[in-house]
Amino acid sequence: MTANPAEPDPLSAVPTKADLHKADFSKHDLSKTELSKSEREMLKAIYRHTKDGAEAHTSDLADTLSISPGTVTATIKRLDERDLVDHKPYHGVRFTDEGLRTAVSAIRRHRIVERFLSDMLGYEWNQADALAPTFEHELPDEVLDRLFVALNRPATCPHGFPIPEKEQADLPTLPRLYDLNAGDVAEVAVPSSTDPDIISFLEELGVRPGVRVEVKEKHPFDGPLMLLVDGKDRTLGERIARQIYVRTTRNGAADPTEKIKTKSSSKTTTPSTRNGITEKAKETKP
Repeated sequence: MTANPAEPDPLSAVPTKADLHKADFSKHDLSKTELSKSEREMLKAIYRHTKDGAEAHTSDLADTLSISPGTVTATIKRLDERDLVDHKPYHGVRFTDEGLRTAVSAIRRHRIVERFLSDMLGYEWNQADALAPTFEHELPDEVLDRLFVALNRPATCPHGFPIPEKEQADLPTLPRLYDLNAGDVAEVAVPSSTDPDIISFLEELGVRPGVRVEVKEKHPFDGPLMLLVDGKDRTLGERIARQIYVRTTRNGAADPTEKIKTKSSSKTTTPSTRNGITEKAKETKP
C-alpha cells in the first residue's frame, strides 16, 4: 500500500540532532517553566515577611529558609528573570502582579498538602508544616486539585489559616486574638513559628487551631483576656494573645469580608512599598 502524499509523515515533526544544535534557546520563556522548590519557598518567604506591610531583608529571608544571603540573592535574580519580582540591588525587590499570584498559589499548595498530612496521615498540625515542603513541590497541579477535592475542599490549613482559591491574588487578613473585644467570637489560628513552649501552654488551655473562643472580658492597659474555651473560663496574657491569629465569626461562620489589599509592582510602574525587600546593610557595632 502506498502512502497518501497528502498526509504529512508524522516522523517529520520529530526534531533531529542537527535541529537541536541549531535551536535558539536563549529566547525560551522562563516565566512558563515549572518553578523549582527553592523558588517556590522563596516566594512563600517573601510573602510571609511582607504580609503586614513591613519590609523583609535578605538576612531575614536567609534566616527563615536556613540558607546563605548569597543564595537568597541568586534565587531572587532567577525570579526576576521570570518576571515574578522586580529586583533592584541594594534597593529591594517587589512582586509583579504575576509574582504575587504565584506566591499565593505556592501558599495554597503548601496548605493543601499540610491538610493531607494532618487529616489523612494523622500528623500533628505543627509536624505537617515541617513535612509538607519535602514533597509538595513534586505534585503536578492535577494531583493537587484532586487531593483538594478528596479532602472535601477544606477552608483552612491545620494551623487555622485560610486556603486561598485557585488564581487568588490575595489572602484574608487575620486579626490577632488581642485585637478582639468583649463579646467577640473567633476561631484560633496558630503560626508554625510559635515557640514550642507557648504551643504546649496553649494546648493545656485548649487554645488550639480551629477552636472557637469567646472574649468575655478584656482588661485595660494591656491587661489579660478572659476567654471562654469549650465551656471553660481561661485567662491569656497580652504577650501571648498577640502571637495568636483568629478568624472572626458571624453567627458561628467565618467572616469572609476581611481581606488584605495586596499590592504589587510591574517593571513599568513606580514600585510600592507593600512587598518591598531591601538588602540589609552590614551593621558595625561600636
